[in-house]
Amino acid sequence: MNISKNNYETTFIINASLEDGQIESTISHVQEVITRNGGEITALNKWGRKRLAYPIQKKNNGFYVNMEFVAPATAMALLERVYQLDENTLRFLTLHVDDKVLKARTALQAAAALSAAATLLTPVAVPAAVPAVAPVAEAAAAVAVPPEKKEPLFKDDASAKTPRTA
Repeated sequence: MNISKNNYETTFIINASLEDGQIESTISHVQEVITRNGGEITALNKWGRKRLAYPIQKKNNGFYVNMEFVAPATAMALLERVYQLDENTLRFLTLHVDDKVLKARTALQAAAALSAAATLLTPVAVPAAVPAVAPVAEAAAAVAVPPEKKEPLFKDDASAKTPRTA
């Protein structure tokens, strides 16, 4: 039987007053729960100790962790149960990541990598000796770079539909 896996993103806050070893063990426990239940972690971002906007369980600081993973839907109930039972976890939020968001992320990352490569490879245009009588507009046109065409991240199906009339 082939179980379909979904993309998820979870962010959780760990009590910041714990030792670094205890924080790492809490993070590894969450990773273990995900992998043991058929999931695969794609990204782990430790944002570190941050001040909370408001006190949670009489705590003012928390250690933020963001994790992206692929897992079957049945693993979500187990993961949230682990969050609730762990007294070191102050807050958690798990989101199902839509395919449109994944496509937009990859397109944005590819565009950023392409523009970074283009800025590294593009030589700086130095105008040749411009006669003193040449107009300023001609000198600016020699250095000007045409603007890039920007496309929206999402192509919404609703924009193709005709509006309803009452």
